[in-house]
Amino acid sequence: MTEAIISELQNIVRRHAQLDTDAHGPELRPVLPRGPRDAAICFVGRDPGEKEAKCGLPFIGESGQRLRNGLLEFYTPSVLPSEQSRLEVGERFFWMSTVPFKPRGNKSWSQQVRVACQPMLLQLMQDQWGGRDVVTFGTEAFFWFGIGQPDETRQKLRAFWDQGDIKYERSIEVPLPGLARTVCLHPMPHPSPANARWRARFPELFKQRLSSLSSPSRPA
Repeated sequence: MTEAIISELQNIVRRHAQLDTDAHGPELRPVLPRGPRDAAICFVGRDPGEKEAKCGLPFIGESGQRLRNGLLEFYTPSVLPSEQSRLEVGERFFWMSTVPFKPRGNKSWSQQVRVACQPMLLQLMQDQWGGRDVVTFGTEAFFWFGIGQPDETRQKLRAFWDQGDIKYERSIEVPLPGLARTVCLHPMPHPSPANARWRARFPELFKQRLSSLSSPSRPA
């Protein structure tokens, strides 16, 4: 099934003007969802960067390293950050993007492409991850969960997002479209160092989010 999904995803972007063909090479392998089925948290980003596209691994570029450093500091504070330790701490979690291919110039993929890719990625999530808590990074990753939803659900997501910065301390449950399953979204700002507004505050905000998700008093 995975190879069939890969073929469908490739067909969506193969001749698309936004595709960064240099980063992916002639094989055009997508950066697929990855992680253990019993991972406590799924991290969802917008799309892969150049390093991710060339290596086939999610969240290993500059922004991903920021996230992984935060995971190291929170879960294994005695371990020094290194390429190996960042990869190892990431093996505890499930990772995915709204589109598994790098866009040219790192500009956001069109909504048409995100809509076309979503059913296959949701199917992979359903098949490969059994958790409930989803941490989204940035606007596109959060509203990806509104694709294919009824108007009422999309309006709830919009109202939640429009709360302002307090949303980064709150969570919202949402059904997965087409699947008999609900997840809980925990939004975060995009971790890019270029995100001037959140660059300095992101590490502490991420730590607070991880702490709340690790609290023993959280409902199951």
